[in-house]
Amino acid sequence: MKLPEKITLVEVGLRDGLQNEPVRVGTQKKLELLKDIVGAGFRAVEVGSFVRPDKVPQMADTGELLRRAAGTVPADVELRALIPNRRGLEDAAASGCKSIKIGVSASRIHNQRNYNRLPEESISAFESIFEDAAKAGISVIGTVQMAFGSPWEGGIPPEQIESIVRVYDRCRIEKVGLGDTASMATPRTVYRRCSELRERFPHIRFKAHFHNARGLGLSNVLAAMGAGLTEFDGAFAGLGGCPFVPNAAGNISTEDLLNLCDELGIETGIDIDKVMRIGHKVERIVGHAGNSFVLRAGTVQNLIDRISAAGK
Repeated sequence: MKLPEKITLVEVGLRDGLQNEPVRVGTQKKLELLKDIVGAGFRAVEVGSFVRPDKVPQMADTGELLRRAAGTVPADVELRALIPNRRGLEDAAASGCKSIKIGVSASRIHNQRNYNRLPEESISAFESIFEDAAKAGISVIGTVQMAFGSPWEGGIPPEQIESIVRVYDRCRIEKVGLGDTASMATPRTVYRRCSELRERFPHIRFKAHFHNARGLGLSNVLAAMGAGLTEFDGAFAGLGGCPFVPNAAGNISTEDLLNLCDELGIETGIDIDKVMRIGHKVERIVGHAGNSFVLRAGTVQNLIDRISAAGK
């Protein structure tokens, strides 16, 4: 399998990692974590979402976090936020956010439960939002949730995904994320779907967001890499998951994903020791262990160093 020499890792823990946590993490703590994340080498961070605070209370301070991050985070770091609708765009613009994600589910049932609309209704409503975002100088990443399967419908026909991507393409969205929202992806499905989409839409840059509820997260990353993708999301300590999908908890651990890249010689520009310190810090903040193998066992180099030190 041909693997890329370099990839982009996006830390999504501040949004997707914390949104399901019962412990409310304060804005100052989030700002400290953001500074740590940037200090570890990340140049793209998903900081929160502009959603209804009664639905996802952990994200109620996203605007404040972005405003407080201005001037303290280097200009070359992309701070992203998820928005569900026009009100979300307005709130993002007011906070100074310059990069938003907006999503449609390929699962009709999931889209109705999440957004109270059919997928085609969502994507139609988004077209004017895309135009207004461009006028405001805000870049847009389109996403397709349930891109690899749905617990309600099972397999998702490729044409349902392509119909969504086709609208993104028509609206000149240059980057599209493929989400394994229900953690149903397998390497075979991932490779085939990513390869087909890249062939049909060669001018779009596809990225992937995998969950690891069934232990296939890193295998799916390798399959996506083999299909030509070079941008992936991870969450510190492997926290998170969609609050509207049964048993979907567990994003790919940033530590495990970074360790995989380091062992394969794939450049990321990120310091794994600093990332591990962030993961342990987050576990202390939320009050429980996450779902990261590397946080428990350390890297191979950590093991070698410990044995070497014990022998002296």
